[in-house]
Amino acid sequence: MVLISTMNDAKPWAAEALEDFPEELRERAIAYLKDQGEKFRVLKQLVQEGIDAADAGRVSEWNMAEIRAMAESIASKKESDRTLPKAGE
Repeated sequence: MVLISTMNDAKPWAAEALEDFPEELRERAIAYLKDQGEKFRVLKQLVQEGIDAADAGRVSEWNMAEIRAMAESIASKKESDRTLPKAGE
């Protein structure tokens, strides 16, 4: 299921806006817009992957009590693994 549309509607507007830019700023503006477009494309892809994973049942709700208990168990094990050096060592 695709929930995110493309940015095709913005292309004519962006082209018109670039024509209004001073010549010395156009190249930087175009580079910036291309960079932002690529970031948006990657973000859109990652969001869609998350939506697809949720739809396929590969995502589960986090149980914070279980996570905290696991972390406390690990921390207490590390604490009990520490040994004090013997006198004279």
